[in-house]
Amino acid sequence: MLKKRDLHECHSLYYLMIDPVVFPYVRNKCQSYEEYLFITKQLIAEEEQETCISRTILNEMGHPIGTIDLYNIVNRTGFLATWIGTPYFGKGYNQRAKESFFAELFLQHNIETIFMKIRKQNIRSKKAVEKLQYVKLANDTNLEVYKSINITDQIYDLYQVERLSFLESSENMQHVVAT
Repeated sequence: MLKKRDLHECHSLYYLMIDPVVFPYVRNKCQSYEEYLFITKQLIAEEEQETCISRTILNEMGHPIGTIDLYNIVNRTGFLATWIGTPYFGKGYNQRAKESFFAELFLQHNIETIFMKIRKQNIRSKKAVEKLQYVKLANDTNLEVYKSINITDQIYDLYQVERLSFLESSENMQHVVAT
């Protein structure tokens, strides 16, 4: 469901990203296909420098449908950015992509905390993230980070996932499935 980014999927992803329903919520907004290629090359380079981890989200057929990134990685902490093309909304891809990516981040990359800043008016993303039992609203509990993402206006809610919470949740889910 996830794979390392490469330039071959940029064409498909670019056309999904520029959809007016998706575009306002994309972190790296590109005005042209060439700019999207350039940004993707930058993300691949940032991953080599260990400041970013970027994956392409695939559907069951192996076609690219969106991206998921951990960026601004410092001290085993980073920020999550995810987008999925509109034809794939409401089909569970977001939740599956996050769970798969979080498992990779916590188990293979030794990340401790994942922050998610979500625009207060982005109801679709807020509902999706609030379905995940290991995600916590952190506006009050991590005030320093909350203020840093809302310097001029309070436009974002801050959510966070801690390594231990995710791993405990995953263990509980496996136990339920096994019984």
